[in-house]
Amino acid sequence: MLTRRRVALIAHDQKKDDMVAFARDHRSYLASCELVATGTTGSRIAKACPDLKIRRLKSGPLGGDQQIGALIAERNVDLVIFFVDPLTPMPHDVDVKALMRLAIVYDIPLALNRATAEAILEQEEAATPATGR
Repeated sequence: MLTRRRVALIAHDQKKDDMVAFARDHRSYLASCELVATGTTGSRIAKACPDLKIRRLKSGPLGGDQQIGALIAERNVDLVIFFVDPLTPMPHDVDVKALMRLAIVYDIPLALNRATAEAILEQEEAATPATGR
């Protein structure tokens, strides 16, 4: 029996539209996954893709990044897709770096932009049998 992939979705403010577009483009794959997202990102995706079931945590600056970090440490996340805005200063940059560090320590695939996320999902979809998960 195949288990459902557990995917965390996060996007900085200037990348939320990109994340919503990504979710729309990959909704059939994402529908086969257990999804968790930080607050606003999860709300935006849920509104655009009502068929996706998303567990929404707190907003990133209010602890959502740390909540996802805890899920990584507990081995409850298999993939993190985090659309980062490198051009805008983040007051919670320390939390973002901690989340990235945990993904590295626990060897969790971490996509920081759409191109990397696309490459990971392409590999995932190629490895998935046609009958689904």
